[in-house]
Amino acid sequence: MPPSTPCTVALRRVTPHVADHPHHVSRIYLSPPDVGATERQLLLEAFDSNWIAPVGPFVDAFEREIAEIVGVEHVAALSSGTAGLHLALAILGVGPGDEVVVPTLTFVATANAVAYTGASPIFVDADPTSWCIDPDLLSAELDRRAARGRLPKAVITVDLYGRCADYQAISAACERFDIPVVEDAAEALGSSYRDRPAGSFGRMGVISFNGNKIATTGGGGALVSSDPTTIERARHLATQAREPAPHYEHREVGYNYRLSNLLAAVGVGQLRELGERIERRRAIEARYRAGLGAIEGVSFPAPPSDGEVNHWLTVVTIDAERVGATREDIRLALEELDIESRPVWKPMHLQTLHQGRPVCGGAVAQRIFETGLCLPSGSQLTVDDQQRVIDAVRACAPGIHRE
Repeated sequence: MPPSTPCTVALRRVTPHVADHPHHVSRIYLSPPDVGATERQLLLEAFDSNWIAPVGPFVDAFEREIAEIVGVEHVAALSSGTAGLHLALAILGVGPGDEVVVPTLTFVATANAVAYTGASPIFVDADPTSWCIDPDLLSAELDRRAARGRLPKAVITVDLYGRCADYQAISAACERFDIPVVEDAAEALGSSYRDRPAGSFGRMGVISFNGNKIATTGGGGALVSSDPTTIERARHLATQAREPAPHYEHREVGYNYRLSNLLAAVGVGQLRELGERIERRRAIEARYRAGLGAIEGVSFPAPPSDGEVNHWLTVVTIDAERVGATREDIRLALEELDIESRPVWKPMHLQTLHQGRPVCGGAVAQRIFETGLCLPSGSQLTVDDQQRVIDAVRACAPGIHRE
């Protein structure tokens, strides 16, 4: 159990029976899987069919369902979203000596995929409103590199916490230099930008079905594209680049990245209720805004005017001076109450792994990291459990309440 802080002492005064005896209440997780009878039935159907390998009718069905949601015609179901990013870069010919632009405010997989190819990431700061890659900084960075004759081989965007990046501005910046865009929409299934679904932007898009996502296969992902040749190439590389021969013939390095038919069956069940899960998470965020929005110093990201967000995670920022507690004070206090919360992604340019890499800006992403806290947002979160979270945060934030 973490050490007591002024915040946890305040919690004990407000809720002594909970704070002193956390084992009497169930743990509240950040974003646990939401699976049920439908997924179990489909999984058993796949099992009984003996289609166990990464091929089969549920893989085909899962790819069709993803294509319909994302609004593209071609999908390759994969073992992870990270695999999708790696394949996208490989298909674009990214390799040793190349550079790829990556938002600094993202999960490490985005930058790791660049490293897998032997290329190097160039980090760009976040936009202060959307928290996605800043299109103005991106455009300026491309201009500088063009003047030096050293353009990046690709740009990866990230739809952070379910909010799409500004693709109108990003596309305009990249098209000037014919630089391909890969959309990391791992967190954004079901979101949209200017009436287009997340994942449909750029040369290729990537979706994640990790255990904490709105729709999960336990572990899984997908690469999507409007170009059939691209997805055909992805499937080839994802199956060890095996050539069509009666024996095992290989002419290039491939990968073991295809999704199993069993996990695809779970995914089919998950996608059937995607809309309902998004609605439940939207209601969860609305209750957080109602319960915490009046506290001076607790802020929510402004909703986009040009799209819809899937509300994967509700995130708040904490102004320590006005709230009277830091983001970390609140996180530790919640943990003492057996409530899981998490800081926002630590920027890549601050990670030991990537120290010394070029970065354009960085102060915005660092400020978001230092103040941002992800609250429990699972689609099965009950109203009573959410009230536990709200009460705990309010106990840590005795600052001035807005009228």
